[in-house]
Amino acid sequence: MHQKRVVVTGRGAICPVGNNVKEAWENAAAGRSGIDYIKGFDSYSNGLETHIAGEIKNFDPDAVLGRREARRADRVTQLTLVAAMEAMADSGLHITDENRYDVGCLIGTGIGGISTLVEQTLAFTNKGARAVSPVMTPLILPDNASGKVSMHFGLRGPNFCIITACATGNNCIGEAAEIIRRGQAKAMLAGGSEAAVVGVVVAGFTNMTALSSRNSDPQKASRPFDKDRDGFIVAEASGMLMLEDLDHALERGATIYGEIIGYGHTSDAYHVTAPMETGEGAAKAIERALQDAGITPQDINYINAHGTSTPLNDKSETTAIKRALGEHAYEIPISSTKSVTGHMLGAGGAVEAIFCLEAMRHSFVPPTVNLDNPDPDCDLNYTPNVGIQHEINIAMNNSFGFGGHNAVILIGKYHANGR
Repeated sequence: MHQKRVVVTGRGAICPVGNNVKEAWENAAAGRSGIDYIKGFDSYSNGLETHIAGEIKNFDPDAVLGRREARRADRVTQLTLVAAMEAMADSGLHITDENRYDVGCLIGTGIGGISTLVEQTLAFTNKGARAVSPVMTPLILPDNASGKVSMHFGLRGPNFCIITACATGNNCIGEAAEIIRRGQAKAMLAGGSEAAVVGVVVAGFTNMTALSSRNSDPQKASRPFDKDRDGFIVAEASGMLMLEDLDHALERGATIYGEIIGYGHTSDAYHVTAPMETGEGAAKAIERALQDAGITPQDINYINAHGTSTPLNDKSETTAIKRALGEHAYEIPISSTKSVTGHMLGAGGAVEAIFCLEAMRHSFVPPTVNLDNPDPDCDLNYTPNVGIQHEINIAMNNSFGFGGHNAVILIGKYHANGR
């Protein structure tokens, strides 16, 4: 049976370095950091040790979504709607009674509506049961974002949510592509969202020693693959792709930005937060993505690394890349755009997939900033501090999550005759 080809026809993003795809890419490519002191809450009042994060700037949900829509959505859903609207508009796909059952959405999150949960827990504790909002339950559900998107656009195709921590965005894109490949939808909005720059979350990550405490210089705090890295920076974001069956996209004359050519996912089955030091599980995900695409390591031109800036992750990912790609790993330009965005958790893979698409379109590898003192254990080409011009035909996007989730997608330039 001929396998359907899945192409990207729309992109949408809101993240610490930009409130749309164009702005986000330009800042990431220039190495301009979006990490700063926390403004969304008072990080000094409860003894927090970390006071920096990757927050979204200049975003007024009431102005963008309307007061009624914004007030009936947790921030994670607000961000999802913004990114989905940009991706839908970018795709030029119009939803009608004739096609709405052919278009679905697969949108994930690592944590979900945590802001609402915290607010309503405080209301219950301080004021009693009658103070709890009657819409609290739907607002905190992880699948609320996908449900809201389906209702907003009238999408009646497959609609669900994947939760695989920091691998969520890649899993959603990969599984949405599989839905199209097997003929259960002609188009899918796919991606991930996160809005977890919340005091209790920052405290939890801090107490597990996962976050950087480099408060004196926020923009220098995220340092993937640098010897002096001391943890990641929590960030909020949403990234969305419109994926389509190639024939469907060609039939309506859509702009094609790239093609999802490979997808691999595995589990470490090792530790709830730490990756395997050997990189075995992540390497297997890379190998399976290559097998799915029918390509060799020599075909990879760029890797957007998971690159969180934690001591364990960056070393194990380096090992995994070398284990899967062999000596060719040393020849591939790699970068961690988390060096400017921070760690967007469940949204990370989706926003970084967009950066891969833009890197291909512009033949440009964005930098890994703050890579001033390379770790000897991280000895690949991480494009330190300044981006480079480089022809990219196939990009690899790595995402690895708590719980041992490993998800890798391969994105290729679109060629009418295939690879």
